[in-house]
Amino acid sequence: MTIRIQARSEGRCRLVVDGNMTIYEAAADKPVLLEALRKARETEIDLSSVREMDTAGLQLLILAKREATSVGKIMRLTRHSPASLEVLDRYNLAAYFGDQVATVSRGRKKSRGGRAKRR
Repeated sequence: MTIRIQARSEGRCRLVVDGNMTIYEAAADKPVLLEALRKARETEIDLSSVREMDTAGLQLLILAKREATSVGKIMRLTRHSPASLEVLDRYNLAAYFGDQVATVSRGRKKSRGGRAKRR
């Protein structure tokens, strides 16, 4: 996965996640995500280009939310891909993040093995 950081304005940034959020990428992407959260007062994470997500990707998002909340910062998930929605739905965690769910595609594909893939 690639995380592109797009600075918006003073204290705000937008991160665009492109690719997979799986166990294979999580260790490398954790410091990038946490550093972006550290620098901004408000962070938006755009999930529209997430093609595949497993529980390691979900744990990375939970960590980011927990870290932001612990220091009084705002973190939002936006433009949820079908793959990210499937994992959030599977573990009933959409309410935990408290974000309005906006999809980039109407269709969602069910998959097995703890991973969700985008059509």
